[in-house]
Amino acid sequence: MTPGAGIPGPTPPEPPAQVPTTPPPGWESPSPGYNPGAQPPYAGGGALPQYQGQPRWNPHGLGKPGVIALRPLNLGDILDGAITAMRRYPLLILGMSAIVAVISTGLTLLSTQLLAPDTESVASLGPGSTEQEIRQALFGLFGQLLLALIPALLITLLARTFLTGFLTVVMGKAVLGRPVDFGTAAREAGPRLFPLLGLTLLYGLAFVLCVLPIALVFIHPLLALIGIPAMLVLMVMVFTYWSLASSALVLERGSVLQAFSRSRQLVKGSFWRVLGILLLTGLIGGVISGIIQIPFGLGSGMFSGLFDPSARPTTPGTGALLLTGIGDVITETLVTPFVSLVTVVLYIDQRMRREGMDIELARAAGMNPPAPPAPQAW
Repeated sequence: MTPGAGIPGPTPPEPPAQVPTTPPPGWESPSPGYNPGAQPPYAGGGALPQYQGQPRWNPHGLGKPGVIALRPLNLGDILDGAITAMRRYPLLILGMSAIVAVISTGLTLLSTQLLAPDTESVASLGPGSTEQEIRQALFGLFGQLLLALIPALLITLLARTFLTGFLTVVMGKAVLGRPVDFGTAAREAGPRLFPLLGLTLLYGLAFVLCVLPIALVFIHPLLALIGIPAMLVLMVMVFTYWSLASSALVLERGSVLQAFSRSRQLVKGSFWRVLGILLLTGLIGGVISGIIQIPFGLGSGMFSGLFDPSARPTTPGTGALLLTGIGDVITETLVTPFVSLVTVVLYIDQRMRREGMDIELARAAGMNPPAPPAPQAW
């Protein structure tokens, strides 16, 4: 990969005698005085080698300058790294997430109020309505819902793009234990926002294309036995193989296509592990979202139809929308950064496992990884 300005690409495989002299992508150069010639790399993906005079096992690997240990991580380490970053930088991570959530939720509520669908046309249909009247009312309601959904999707897309780029930069600093403020994170994330927006659009388009096999159902109902499994398999593959693309784009500063390729390279050989961690993260986020949203949903009358099946569908009032919006803000403030940070830590973990990035991170943090022993003659 051709690196971006000032940011080198991934370290290619080299003979043991050669020594990488550049910091990992997305991180600053190591502190003055470190001698790369005295610190040859260790390219193994398992436990660190044991040298004379050292303890047999170090839980922090090459050290822990920031929120994660510099060694291949397990599931608990990855989740703990995201939570530790949120606790260590609460104003920067949770504060920025809250600001973005308030702005995006407010704009979404405004667009919903202005483009609210007219449900009365459907609710007023009586038993004497003709099939043509029912069809016209349903198609009209569907068109209004689609028109109201488009602005909400655009607002959410822009908000998530900015927050993803911002949090990725913050996590890159947090791994090294470096101080970071809003200005620094915004300046580093700013040039990557438009490429990140393009990446997000392509990612969403790929999911839309994955739905195409379901069209086989319209040819013959039995083809659903092929179309539905094919759709699910394609979605899982796209979701997993391209899950690390946003982190690669921001931290390595390559192009959009290079970010997709890098994500596939890092996931290859660890497909089920990456998928499992992402699904568990999503499950945790979903449970937290449900716990937060249920009280606000009950207060806004969202579940009134469950207790009164005869109730007619009505357009929610301003108070109900505001109450629902408060729940959305709290959910976005807590869940979105957690999921984003876990993805960044997973990207770093895959690079430490496959490319020996723990050595580069230790050097970038100003630490001195131990030199391997000299080869012995047999």
